[in-house]
Amino acid sequence: MFYQLYELNHAMMAPYRAASEAMRLAYSNPMNPLSHTSFGRAAAAGLEVFERTTRRYGKPVFGLDETMIDGRAVPVAERIVWRQPFCNLIHFKRELPKGRPADPKVLVVAPMSGHYATLLRGTVETLLPNSEIYITDWIDARMVPLSEGGFDLDDYIDYVIEMLRFIGPNTHVIAVCQPAVPVLAAVAVMEGRKDANAPASMTLMGGPIDTRINPTAVNQLAKEKPLSWFRDNVIMPVPWPQPGFMRQVYPGFLQLSGFMSMNLDRHVVAHREFFQHLVKNDGDAAEKHREFYDEYLAVMDLTAEFYLQTVEVVFMRHDLPKGEMMHRGERVDTSAIRTVALLTVEGENDDISGVGQTEAAQTICPNIPDTMRMHYVQPDVGHYGVFNGSRFRREIAPRILAFQREHAVRKTGPVKQVIRGGKTG
Repeated sequence: MFYQLYELNHAMMAPYRAASEAMRLAYSNPMNPLSHTSFGRAAAAGLEVFERTTRRYGKPVFGLDETMIDGRAVPVAERIVWRQPFCNLIHFKRELPKGRPADPKVLVVAPMSGHYATLLRGTVETLLPNSEIYITDWIDARMVPLSEGGFDLDDYIDYVIEMLRFIGPNTHVIAVCQPAVPVLAAVAVMEGRKDANAPASMTLMGGPIDTRINPTAVNQLAKEKPLSWFRDNVIMPVPWPQPGFMRQVYPGFLQLSGFMSMNLDRHVVAHREFFQHLVKNDGDAAEKHREFYDEYLAVMDLTAEFYLQTVEVVFMRHDLPKGEMMHRGERVDTSAIRTVALLTVEGENDDISGVGQTEAAQTICPNIPDTMRMHYVQPDVGHYGVFNGSRFRREIAPRILAFQREHAVRKTGPVKQVIRGGKTG
């Protein structure tokens, strides 16, 4: 009933949101003398804050219509090239200058953890001048009819494998946060099968490979509660009239409340400053706030089976680092990875995936030669800064691009086993 009550409350607030938006337009209209007074600006600012904090944010758009290549602006076309009920694969097709060599193919696997793939807009924008980018566009579970069946962690791994096969050999895969586990598992499965479409390299960024290392508040919750608690308290049926009516999901609004509660004081301060910027007519600062929260507050539902299986396998039992993870009845053997280069990236101040959790992938993939692996910790960034922001653009992205250039072609010949010891740099 909780999901239904949330929907009812949202519907009941609709007239008030409409009225507040109409009043905001009236108070901010330059033809209204009050709009030039501190009272009018304060009223308009308060009404906008009310409307923005009570609305439901729809799926954002990437809006990447062009990129810079060799000092020239070239058009970019966003195309869906592969479809499944729970995911579309988007290709950012660039019009390359005539005679320019093709760039590396890169599959960016966006997190399926509440936010839409557009959370990685900055990631894509940064890599686009030097890469042929494909990205997973996960579908909101409440929009998928029950007739399409379920979606769990095994399906996620299958999707990654199918997408890599669709794009073809010598693709580079980047997993941001949550996908680190299923992407590593997918590569292990492909290597175990001698699949020619296994990627040339994989980059795992801020992912929960082994959450026993430096556990965060997110990890502690999974340790303190039994799986039944999550099933009883956060899993709910999609209400009517959504297309996914009666599908069991982990609702996006619950995920968002969890995200915000971790740093509630920052969000309160941000909205107070937003109000002050509006009163002072500081348009640039106010627009930056809008852009961030338009993305941050847009959330999607996850299927119950995927969420619960992830909690159990990744955060409770730690199956992958213990060598006990299963996929379709077969053990996921990460030691089978021999010909795929591995780059792991972490943020020094990450409060979602603690330092060392992603680097654990280096340990559980012992047969990747030392010349084909690298680990990097970015100073002074948190979780979001691992894949977005100025330090990502200046320091992390160039390392990813250089690593991909160095390992542009998958080394499919015999590989001598290397037992790794110590840190890589």
